[in-house]
Amino acid sequence: MHAPAPSRPELGFREFVALIAALMAMTALQIDTMLPALPAIGESLHVADPNDRQWVISAFMFGFGAAQIVHGPLSDRFGRRPVLLISLALGIVCNLTAAVAATFPLLLAARVAAGVATASSRVLSTSIVRDRFAGDAMARVMSLITIVFMVVPIAAPNLGQLILWLAPWRWIFYALTAAGLLTFLWAAIRLPETLDPANRLPLSAGRIAQGFRFVLTDRLALGYTVGSTALQGGLFGFLLSVQQIFEVEFRAMNLFAPVFSAMAGAMAVAAFLNSRIVMRFGARAVSHRAVIAYTGIAALHLLLALAGLETVLTFAVLQALMMSCFGLAGANFGAIAMEHMGRLAGTASSVQGLIQTIGGISIGAMIGAAFDGTTVPLYTGFTLCGAAAIAAVAFAEGGRLFGRR
Repeated sequence: MHAPAPSRPELGFREFVALIAALMAMTALQIDTMLPALPAIGESLHVADPNDRQWVISAFMFGFGAAQIVHGPLSDRFGRRPVLLISLALGIVCNLTAAVAATFPLLLAARVAAGVATASSRVLSTSIVRDRFAGDAMARVMSLITIVFMVVPIAAPNLGQLILWLAPWRWIFYALTAAGLLTFLWAAIRLPETLDPANRLPLSAGRIAQGFRFVLTDRLALGYTVGSTALQGGLFGFLLSVQQIFEVEFRAMNLFAPVFSAMAGAMAVAAFLNSRIVMRFGARAVSHRAVIAYTGIAALHLLLALAGLETVLTFAVLQALMMSCFGLAGANFGAIAMEHMGRLAGTASSVQGLIQTIGGISIGAMIGAAFDGTTVPLYTGFTLCGAAAIAAVAFAEGGRLFGRR
């Protein structure tokens, strides 16, 4: 009689946070490593209009947003683990295709497909956390995850720039392929199934439609989802515009990677602060104050830009403050939006992710397309997005802000 094989050690809390952060960071890695490479990609693939280079980012985000409506219901039916692993494998293939693309349309097609595959990481990361935590506890965990995965936007532009110094831009996609493979292996070896078999839901159009109606008619979920969409619209506008701002307005591309990293670092610090204070003060009290501060700073920055007083220093400092406010609001908004979605976590995460990403990138694309060589379009967009987020939160809370429920 053979002794039973030793069981795999249980995934501890710290490794759980690190793994979920790695999954979520795949999205940031797919975007931020591209930013320094946009001019080289445009020149290599004969893109005439500099604003059209933004489609390298936008194409990924549209695929990323649209596919979220699929991954959640699939994971509610078949479990988180199989859907995640299949998607990670497809992402590896998509990045290899992008690395060898000979034309701009083929590159964009590969980027759309990579967005579709990577969407699983975003949806299922939120669902997996919701399987184990709820309310302020979920907000705390999401903040800790944000701290870890924010290392990627801090390092990614520098990684992209380093690759460009050493090799052609195509090697950025080879690096993304390697990162995807490592993440796939980590999840395949260590991540257990988190969906309780009793909570698996049938995969049917009627059931999915019922789930969508539940999410979209829940005042709390809808209000905070719209608020997150507005905030992400401003963030996407920033991501699409920032490389051109440094290239055209400041003529300081040598400062782009370090300044961008510093601003991302400010968001990571804010996320860490949130993880320490959210259990004491509550997700609402923290995030409501953060979004009001975000909007006020955006309006101040807009006034400076209109007055012609914009410099690299004012841009870096005020944008870092806004990113800090985003770090305090983002994870909390997401946790509050999921409060009533326990059994429908996968479908809810899909619907909310679809709205946030497609809505956010649509807003961001309009902001990016309006780039005129100054930061005025960007901070006009930020101010309007902040005001819209405040209005959406007020709707969700019935006009009562700052308190606990």
